Amino acid sequence: MELMEIGKNVLISCMNVQPGEQVLVVTDDEKYAVGLALYQAAKDLGAEAMLMTMSVREVSGQEPPAVVAAAMKTADVVLCPMSTSITHTRSKIEAAKAGARIATMPGITEEMFAKGAMTADYSRVMELTEQVTELLTKANTARIEKDGHVLSLDLRGRRGVSSHGVYREKGQAGNLPSGESYIAPIETGINGTMLIDGSMVGVGLLEEPLEVEVKNGILQSIRGKDAEKLSILLKNSNNGTLCELGIGTNYAARLIGIILEDEKAYHTVHIAFGTNVGFGGSNQADCHMDGIIKNPTLYLDDKLVMLDGVFQI
Repeated sequence: MELMEIGKNVLISCMNVQPGEQVLVVTDDEKYAVGLALYQAAKDLGAEAMLMTMSVREVSGQEPPAVVAAAMKTADVVLCPMSTSITHTRSKIEAAKAGARIATMPGITEEMFAKGAMTADYSRVMELTEQVTELLTKANTARIEKDGHVLSLDLRGRRGVSSHGVYREKGQAGNLPSGESYIAPIETGINGTMLIDGSMVGVGLLEEPLEVEVKNGILQSIRGKDAEKLSILLKNSNNGTLCELGIGTNYAARLIGIILEDEKAYHTVHIAFGTNVGFGGSNQADCHMDGIIKNPTLYLDDKLVMLDGVFQI
């Protein structure tokens, strides 16, 4: 299918775009082709479509220009195919509070539009995602185990977030393609070591694992071949705060080196460092950088949820 036709399917099935609605597409120079397809699709559906293009942001989590942020708050629907992520920025949070339905697509490619996670039956994805999210919300603790490494996380008082890819009501927002349950742990309540061996924002697919050590929620060290590419995480304690635990719930997602799809894949969990104020946390940083852990074992309050990457629920 042509990009515009795929875009129309997305706008109808996931965003419920109606004729006359103000649909804003925010993109950057590297993702312009996808942005243009979504803009044209919105026009074809009878929406009042707008397209804004900016230079590529330096890192994920960096705010867009003020004029873009202002436009996002006045739109009915916002789609953000970009090279980096604005999922956890103040701009996105404020636009959702203003009532915009928002789909962020950090790292989206033309190939991803037609294959993998985007092709899933989102009713099935929604069912599992909401089940896992309920487990996260009820849990007081989480424990990830892999190859002798253990990472313990305090979840008390924090609510899980269901990102299932369907954003049809005012203020609903999340990634597309989607399929993950995630939560902001207590920022000072994470301790241990872990291997990130799938992919990492700022690196892509990993040839060798990264070993991270976390003490009282703060990254102490990163070891591995690509560690030098992640120096921003050691720049200050806010950047190095472990801010997220996520669980992939999209059966069609693939591990391809683009975090937008990688973090949705079955047989994976992910942790992230940086900003989490947009989903129940208290940490504001210069970045939000996720790392994928393949085939882990995961416990929530000592309930076995995943064994060597396979769901046990």
